[in-house]
Amino acid sequence: MKLLRLGVLGLSEGNGHPYSWSAIFNGYDKQVMSECAFPVIPAYLSRQEFPRDAIPDARVTHVWTQDRELSRHVAAAARIENIIDEYEEMIGQVDAILLARDDAENHRTMSAPFLQAGLPVYIDKPLALSVAEAEKIYSMEKYPGQIFTCSALGCARELRVTPDQLSEIGELKQIEARIGNSWEKYAVHIIEPVLRITGDQGDPARVQVETKEGVHRVTATWSTGLVTRFSTHGEAPVAPEIVLIGRTGSLSLAFKDTYAAFKSALESFVAVARRQKSPVSKELVMKIVRIIEAGRFDD
Repeated sequence: MKLLRLGVLGLSEGNGHPYSWSAIFNGYDKQVMSECAFPVIPAYLSRQEFPRDAIPDARVTHVWTQDRELSRHVAAAARIENIIDEYEEMIGQVDAILLARDDAENHRTMSAPFLQAGLPVYIDKPLALSVAEAEKIYSMEKYPGQIFTCSALGCARELRVTPDQLSEIGELKQIEARIGNSWEKYAVHIIEPVLRITGDQGDPARVQVETKEGVHRVTATWSTGLVTRFSTHGEAPVAPEIVLIGRTGSLSLAFKDTYAAFKSALESFVAVARRQKSPVSKELVMKIVRIIEAGRFDD
């Protein structure tokens, strides 16, 4: 199969995806990667065996960050051959783009030249913080499915449930989902897997928002009667967890395997870029963005 050449854009504050995503394709230099600002990345990479656990037939060949020295370090750590001074220079040199920044306010500007050039683009979560902004990004598509965006946790096996598991706990009445960090950047990681579990519930009939003692809690009550409560816990070390409460029982789901989740999401993007499958539906993405927007307090 022909090699798929990928260009990666980074870095936003607190987000090491250009290191980790690139390594999942290219492998990595252990010494250089150990010096990156995100110790969790070399920790989970060290549990893999390369090249066996890498994604085949695709490679990150170009990198851009806002600082050339930072780009050099990403390139050395993840074995990327080319460092770009202006990210638009990737057009004509790569087959698809990894916009590996989670500062949603920059997604439209940074994705625009690549979308206009007809390249498939993976836009890191969340796509946008408002429905209006998400619509503007989607309006730049040159063909359906050009934009791929998702939470890697939406691809995590441990956050999926089987029909038999749902049958055991009975009709879903309530879902409690929690995660650390901020609502704007991390709520998507619990909203997407929950919506994948619940299926189509229509739109929330009511959304309530509260912040207390550092916890930002958003409760969405759906027209079906299902109550979903999403909470982000700021700097508290809270691991992602989803608790399903049914009429006759409950089920707790805990996120465990970061590498597998990232790899699954990136494999899906490769298939989308090769036109072998469709991306996460716009309908689901917009529903996620709608909850994120509803859960934000006005400044």
